Amino acid sequence: MNKFVFALLVILTTALMGSSFAVGKMGLAYFSPLLLVAFRFTIAGVVMAAAVKVWKRPHPETAKQWMQMAAVGFFQTAAVMGCIFLSLRTITSGESAILTFTNPLLVVVFGTIILRVRYRMVQWIGVVLGMAGVFITMGGRLDIEIGTLLGFMSAVSWAIATLLIKTWGFRLDTWVLTAYQMLFGGLFLFAGSFLLEEPFIEVNAASMFILIWLAFMASIVQFAGWFYLLQTGDPGRTSAFLFLAPFFGVLSGWLLLDEQLHLYVLTGGVLIFAGIFLVNWRSGPIQPAK
Repeated sequence: MNKFVFALLVILTTALMGSSFAVGKMGLAYFSPLLLVAFRFTIAGVVMAAAVKVWKRPHPETAKQWMQMAAVGFFQTAAVMGCIFLSLRTITSGESAILTFTNPLLVVVFGTIILRVRYRMVQWIGVVLGMAGVFITMGGRLDIEIGTLLGFMSAVSWAIATLLIKTWGFRLDTWVLTAYQMLFGGLFLFAGSFLLEEPFIEVNAASMFILIWLAFMASIVQFAGWFYLLQTGDPGRTSAFLFLAPFFGVLSGWLLLDEQLHLYVLTGGVLIFAGIFLVNWRSGPIQPAK
């Protein structure tokens, strides 16, 4: 791929990932959190399924595989996005973005404990740096508020989903898995909205623009662009550029919501970016422990 096109797609996809936090926070003026994200991913799942003609692609052959796809949908879409949008009620979009994108660090920890994967020393140095960055981003406090905890739990859920996809995903068509996990996640979120919150929606031009942006640009275009980058480039090197997403999250929060850029958040963010860079950059294949 042409280097200019690659760089442009990296900036586009990571900017869409990061800016969705600020746009999502704006949407909370018109939607309850879980209802907004439920609409977002149900719409995105239906449109993506139609766009790639998912019904013509290989589907799961057993009930177990359907359950696996539903589990991915629960962790990757429902739990991750539910925690993010709930966290936005009490912390800034920039802080939520930084905490959420610590997931590559947690993949190393969980992969070692659960899957007995062996990682290199440089990757563990990245984990230590990243976790120090998380502590600093939280303000170095032990009295963590609920939004901070939810932001971190979104990263935990994302890391679990990543390991599930690594374990089960090779048996499933990529686009079928992507579309259905969003649909399953949307259904879980609708259930969560009616069980865990008082759902509300205010229909006007602003709310519909935010919903359309989140469903199409921040979900469909972002997913399609990122998958294309992973398929046409080296996945390990490409994944290293995920550190740009929280940068754009902080930047968009500052531009769109006038959020203050506290020094401790920026310092913690730099350490987290460095940690993610070390975990991913030229890491090579990861090997199971013997």
